[in-house]
Amino acid sequence: MIRKTALRTIALGMIAAPLALGLAACGKKDAGTPGEAPKSAQALPMVAAPAGKAWAENVVKTAEGGYRIGNPDAPIKLVEYGALSCSHCAEFAHESYDKLREDYVASGRVSYELRYFMLNAFDIPASLLATCGATEAVLPLSEQFWAWQPNMFQNLQSAGDARMKEIQNLPKDQQMAAIAEVGGMTEFFASRGISRDQGKVCLADAAKAKAFADQTQKATTEFNVNGTPTFIINGSNVGSMGWKELEAKLQEAGAR
Repeated sequence: MIRKTALRTIALGMIAAPLALGLAACGKKDAGTPGEAPKSAQALPMVAAPAGKAWAENVVKTAEGGYRIGNPDAPIKLVEYGALSCSHCAEFAHESYDKLREDYVASGRVSYELRYFMLNAFDIPASLLATCGATEAVLPLSEQFWAWQPNMFQNLQSAGDARMKEIQNLPKDQQMAAIAEVGGMTEFFASRGISRDQGKVCLADAAKAKAFADQTQKATTEFNVNGTPTFIINGSNVGSMGWKELEAKLQEAGAR
C-alpha cells in the first residue's frame, strides 16, 4: 500500500510553489464555503449558436487556465474544480457529461468550464498529459481518464511504496515521467493520440506544472475550494455535490 505521507513528500518536492498538496479532499461535502447561486424566477430563453455551428463544439482555453465548452456569453457560467485522481469527480463525469453537454450547454444558456485542481502527486502528470494535445481534445480525454481511473490506482498499488520512494529520489525533471509510467498514464494517453515522445515533452514542462499549482492555490484563496469536485455558478461557490443536486441548481438559475 502506498502511504499518504510518501505521496505528500513526493508532491511537495515536485513543484516549486507554496502549495500544500495532499491536504485537499476528494468528494468532501463541505468543500469550500457553499453559497447561493443566482436564481431566476423565469426560465431563461435558449440562445442559438452561430449558423452551422453547435455550442458543444465551441471549446476554448480560458484566461483562468480552464477549458470551457459552450456559449462564451451564456447567462449561466458553470465552473468545476476537478481532479483527475478524484473518484467523486469520476462519478460526476459519468453521471453528467452527456446530459450537461446535450441539454444544458447545447441550449446556449449554460457554459461549462473545467479547471484542474491538484489534490496530490498524481494529478500533476495526469493534467499535463490531458492538456498535451489540441484544446478540443482536453475535455473528452479527461472524461475518458476518469472512466479509466481505477486502473491507475491498481497500477500504483502494484508498484508499492518502495517504487514510489525510488521515484522521489530521482532528479526532479524525471519524476513526472516516472509517475506517469508507473501509473499507466503514459500508455493510456498514447493509445488516445498523445504519443510517448509528445507526452515526454509535456511532462517535462515545469512552467505548466507550476501554473497548475498556482491555479490550485488561487482556487483555495479566491473561492475557498478545499475539495473536489467543487462547483462555481456565476462566481458563487455552491459546494461539492452530485449531478442531480447540481442540475437542480442550474434549473433554479434559469436553465429549465
